[in-house]
Order: sequence, then C-alpha cells, then structure tokens
Amino acid sequence: MEKTYDIQKIMQLLPHRYPFIMIDRILELIPGEKVVALKNVTINEPFFQGHFPKNPIMPGVLIIEAMGQAAAILASESLTQGEDYKEIFFMAMDKVKFRKPVVPGDQLIFNIKFLRQRSKAFKMSGIATVDEKRVAEAELMAQFGEAL
Repeated sequence: MEKTYDIQKIMQLLPHRYPFIMIDRILELIPGEKVVALKNVTINEPFFQGHFPKNPIMPGVLIIEAMGQAAAILASESLTQGEDYKEIFFMAMDKVKFRKPVVPGDQLIFNIKFLRQRSKAFKMSGIATVDEKRVAEAELMAQFGEAL
C-alpha cells in the first residue's frame, strides 16, 4: 500500500461525517482486490446511549454500514483512471450473519474482498472480526451514483 489512509483521507473518499463515519483507518488496500479497515469502538459513540444503556452493544446494522463504507473505499480506489463518481449507494445485502456482540473497547477489523464488478455496480464479501474472532459477515452490493 503506497498511500496512507488516515481519517483525513477517508473523509476525502466518503461523504459520511460524524456521527456516521464508521471507519477510522485503512490498514491495507489492494485496488480491485481487497481492503482491511479498522474501527475503534468507544463508549462515546452516540448509539450507545440507547442501545442499550446498561449493556452497550453496537447495533448490527451499523457494523454492516461500516463494512459498506470500507467496501466503498475499495470500490472508489479501484476505479480505472478517468472514472469519477460522486457517491456509492447500497443495493443489497446477502448472507448477513452476526456471530458475537461488539462492545465499547473493541477494535473492529473489516476484511473486504472484491467479488465482481459490472459497469457501475459491484459485489463484495466482508468479514468483521474482533481479536481475530468473527463477529459479522455479509455480501454487499452497491452502485456508484451519477458522474461528476
């Protein structure tokens, strides 16, 4: 990986902002192949106020959202030169499974692999782990929005 993907670079690639940006850093990226992304889960996350106050658990849909954001970074960095799109939109999620709860203090690692791309649509598979234990998995389909 030649580029550094800190939060500043991630915010250049994604339209999301606080409190909805779910990726803190990209650890590895091979365009057209895979991305490994990181999210530090802290008690300061706004969703923990209501999910659940006495037993804080990260909502599964937000784990999948974070997985989708990592996939969007991989997709945008995999475009051939000259292609430029504004946004990426979810189309479908298949084979979604939640294996273990994610709690404050956990460090989520997302391993996303490209499965295929047709025109502006793509399909990827993702696995989320904490301490090398699988906590969630899914296949994601998304599509680029209109050209700039």
